[in-house]
Amino acid sequence: MPPSDSAPVRWRKSSRSGANDSNCVEVAGLSDALAVRDSKDPDGPTLLFTRHAWSSFVADLRRC
Repeated sequence: MPPSDSAPVRWRKSSRSGANDSNCVEVAGLSDALAVRDSKDPDGPTLLFTRHAWSSFVADLRRC
């Protein structure tokens, strides 16, 4: 996580994921962005998106 974000990061999975399902992405809200990671590799790379970019992505998914 970016060092400028000092609050603890709370990762969450989709409510459609099963409790033991590890084939998911997890999302965490940061102060000025959203972080996304692979639930199978929580210490691996993290993608950061602006809130606007994430909202546009989700809106596009809903149109599919």
